[in-house]
Amino acid sequence: MISDSFMHRKDLAQLILNRLTLDKARIKTQYESSRHQIGYFFIDDLLPPELTTYINSQFPSKDEMVLKKSIKENKHIAVQMNQYAPILEELIYAFQDERIVKLIKNICSIEDLHPDADLYAGGLSSMEQHQFLNPHLDNSHDKERNNWRVLNLLFYVTPNWNDSNGGHLEIWPKGLKHPQTTLYSRFNRLVVMATHDKSWHSVSPVLVDASRNCVSNYYFSNTSLSTTDKFHVTTFRGRPHQKIRNQVLKFDAFIRMSLRRVFKKGVVKNPHVYNKNKD
Repeated sequence: MISDSFMHRKDLAQLILNRLTLDKARIKTQYESSRHQIGYFFIDDLLPPELTTYINSQFPSKDEMVLKKSIKENKHIAVQMNQYAPILEELIYAFQDERIVKLIKNICSIEDLHPDADLYAGGLSSMEQHQFLNPHLDNSHDKERNNWRVLNLLFYVTPNWNDSNGGHLEIWPKGLKHPQTTLYSRFNRLVVMATHDKSWHSVSPVLVDASRNCVSNYYFSNTSLSTTDKFHVTTFRGRPHQKIRNQVLKFDAFIRMSLRRVFKKGVVKNPHVYNKNKD
């Protein structure tokens, strides 16, 4: 039985803060050594394992999530947090606690950093057998195009997720013509990754009959992490062996960017936002 004292975002944030502080020197070094390409760090055993197991057990069913399926991606997402178990919303916003933001700001040496209360493209995700996420760059900005997306926080909560299961985060620090680096989505692991115009990343196909569950947040800033960055929509590519898909996705990105030059905030409103007034 999980104690009620673990159910509030302030208490969850304290647990996260304690763990990050304990390993601060190592993860700061890890981020610094990788920031010239795609900065990242990861930390294991973020929360007590019984708590993370409970969080995973409270994930909504696939029927309660939105399926995003195309040649770009195949996954389930959920962002309307007030429709799910309360601890999931508490955990999401625990990562937005000002103490944690301040600490990660220091770890990553980012002068201006703030979380996203609207959960634009954040929230919950779940991937089953054969589901995947092709190489892509995240949308460069928040939903109002006021701030730059600079960090992606991914907390993996599926117990006993083996490295052989697939469903792992892949980063492509030297571009898509060079081998990727795999950051395994192990149970109770938090991965923090920089996002900018060279942050190509993907998720390998899930290879087993099971669900890999993840809780995600984005942090934003007034300035980009890259001096060459410009506004861009979420941009997908094919994997190195997917030649035809790659050309199709290049054309798709060209069309969507052309539309955004005319319609600054998009032709349709992106539904992947937490509407707190919606039941």
